[in-house]
Amino acid sequence: MPEKKSENKGDITVGEAGRKGGERTAESHGKEFYEEIGRKGGEKTAKTHGHEFYKQIGHKGGEKGGQKVKSLIEKGKGTED
Repeated sequence: MPEKKSENKGDITVGEAGRKGGERTAESHGKEFYEEIGRKGGEKTAKTHGHEFYKQIGHKGGEKGGQKVKSLIEKGKGTED
């Protein structure tokens, strides 16, 4: 469903405004900015949620794509002889 244009803000959707803002931030701050905020976010998440959190989300990810990886690993082991 397309986003409605705001009656008070002109002819731009919320999505378009977000995209433009992201592009401007990327131009003015660069790659290092995103690396730094990502690192800080990861550290904060690790501190507040702990090891078990990462274990759980890793397990969930493994359920979605892990079977293919597992089969490829087994296939690779079979050809190592």
